[in-house]
Amino acid sequence: QMQLVESGGGLVQAGGSLRLSCAASGRTFRNYHMGWFRQAPGQEREFVTAITWSGDSTFYLDSVKGRFTISRDNPKNTVYLQMNSLKPEHTAVYYCAAAYYGSPFSQRVTSYEYWGQGTQDTVSS
Repeated sequence: QMQLVESGGGLVQAGGSLRLSCAASGRTFRNYHMGWFRQAPGQEREFVTAITWSGDSTFYLDSVKGRFTISRDNPKNTVYLQMNSLKPEHTAVYYCAAAYYGSPFSQRVTSYEYWGQGTQDTVSS
């Protein structure tokens, strides 16, 4: 089992920034692609961004390109999500997730094996 623990969420005003962290344990972190997903009230969980096991490639939901940045520190077993210029529509519970690198890289929720408990991010107008 891999345990994922998110931190860094909270309340921020529109235009502000948040940096989420996700600390992994229990499995070899570098063997997993890592993703961030979000779920707003009444909405399905959706892909936001992901990074390959090596950190060489990143992928973003079109609407967050240029605003959000994913990164990882393999020696620290941590993945990060830097979110800038936040808007109220970015309000959601944000989850980090892990997918084994031996599987094809995917943006699908079902492709990710391990999930964190989520962190609430609220952007006020």
